[in-house]
Amino acid sequence: MAIRNIVKKGDEILEKQCRPVEKFDDRLHQNLDDMKETLYKVNGVGLAAPQVGILRSYCIIDAGEGYFELINPEILSYSGSQRDIEGCLSCPEDWGYVTRPETVKFKAQDRYGNWYEKEVSGLFARAVCHETDHLKGKLFVELIEERYYPESEK
Repeated sequence: MAIRNIVKKGDEILEKQCRPVEKFDDRLHQNLDDMKETLYKVNGVGLAAPQVGILRSYCIIDAGEGYFELINPEILSYSGSQRDIEGCLSCPEDWGYVTRPETVKFKAQDRYGNWYEKEVSGLFARAVCHETDHLKGKLFVELIEERYYPESEK
């Protein structure tokens, strides 16, 4: 496994739509393993493939309920509303309040191509929305309603 460099805001790869994953092979598995190691190294909640320079539709999330791989994810439904502070590994200087659904139901494939569905809420739901936005070429900074400045920056 290897720690990957995280692509930062301003790099055009973050503005592009990802292509679906069609091959569930050793290369995909290695990329997922590298992303997991990278995510834990930087203490993140989620990481999408474009954030490590790969224009394929997959992301990983660990929002405190265990580690999940979402390949070719699709949000099926959502409900409720939550407004909280959000940040992004690709936008380390940007923090702000963003409103997201409280509950999200999604389907995705695992690293072997098997489909699964899951309904999540709270931080996990926020992360699913945030990471799937990355796969569509959208950054959370486009959704900030109010900037947040950590105490260390005041």
